[in-house]
Amino acid sequence: MGAVKTKRMPRAVREQQMLDAAVRTFGQRGYMAASMDEIAELAGVSKPLVYLYLNSKEDLFTACIRREAKALTEAVRSGVRRELPVDRQLWEGLRAFFTHTAQNPDGWAVLHLQARTHGEPFAAEVAAMREELVAFVTQLIVVAAREAHRDPDLAESEVAGLAEALVGAAESLAAWANATPGVTARQAAATLMNFAWAGLGNLMEGRPWSPPQEAEQPVL
Repeated sequence: MGAVKTKRMPRAVREQQMLDAAVRTFGQRGYMAASMDEIAELAGVSKPLVYLYLNSKEDLFTACIRREAKALTEAVRSGVRRELPVDRQLWEGLRAFFTHTAQNPDGWAVLHLQARTHGEPFAAEVAAMREELVAFVTQLIVVAAREAHRDPDLAESEVAGLAEALVGAAESLAAWANATPGVTARQAAATLMNFAWAGLGNLMEGRPWSPPQEAEQPVL
C-alpha cells in the first residue's frame, strides 16, 4: 500500500494561524521586540512560509492591524440593536466594545499601543478604524436628537466633537480596564455610560451646559 497523504491545510486557515501567532507576539512583546522566528514557531510553521504568505514583518503587522480593527468595528456594530431606545443602543455598543477588548487583549494592545507608536502607515490604519467608530457614534447621537424632538439640526461639529470625546474615553477606559484586575466589561461600560449619558441625556432634553459669560476686559 502507498503512503497515506496528509490533507493540506487551506491557505486561508494557515494564514489565520500565522496572524493569531503574530497578534499574540506583537501584543505581548511589542512590534520592535517581536521576531519572525518567534511568530513562525508559535504558529507551527517555518519562517520562510511566513514570508511567503505575508511578505515582510511590516506587511504582517499591517495585516494584524487590519484584522483586529475589522473584528472590533464589527463587534460594536453587531452589538447594537436599532429597535431599542438610543440610550440602550449606546449602552449595548459600549458593552460590545469593552467585551471585545477584554476578550482580545493582545489585539487591543496591537491597535491601541503598538500601531499608534510606530509611525505611518500603521497609525493610518488605526485612524481609519477610529473614524469608522466615530461616524457610527455620531449617527447614534444624531438619531437621539431627532427622536427627542429637540434641536434636530444639532450642529454637525458639535455632534462630531461629542462622538470623538466618547470614543477617546472608551479607548482610554479599555486600556485601564484591561490593566486593572477585577474590572469587567460590563463595569467599564457602565462607568462610561454614567459619565457620558448624563450629559448627552440633558442635551437631548434641551438642557445643554453653557460656559459662563466672560466679562469684557477694559481697554487700556
